[in-house]
Amino acid sequence: MHAELDTLEAKIRQVAELCHTLRQENIALRQQLLGSQQDNKQLTTRLDAAKTRLQTLLDTLPEDV
Repeated sequence: MHAELDTLEAKIRQVAELCHTLRQENIALRQQLLGSQQDNKQLTTRLDAAKTRLQTLLDTLPEDV
């Protein structure tokens, strides 16, 4: 009986350690996702600005060219 309890305790400890590891990984992934979302927002803003500048340049070209 004592050996079974020791085995169960070891398994519970392993599960607790795995939960801790997964929580830390989840936090890191959430931070990485947030950074990627911010980068994406900045790139979208830059792309929109480039589109606007390009459209402005196209609008200044003569129609018959």
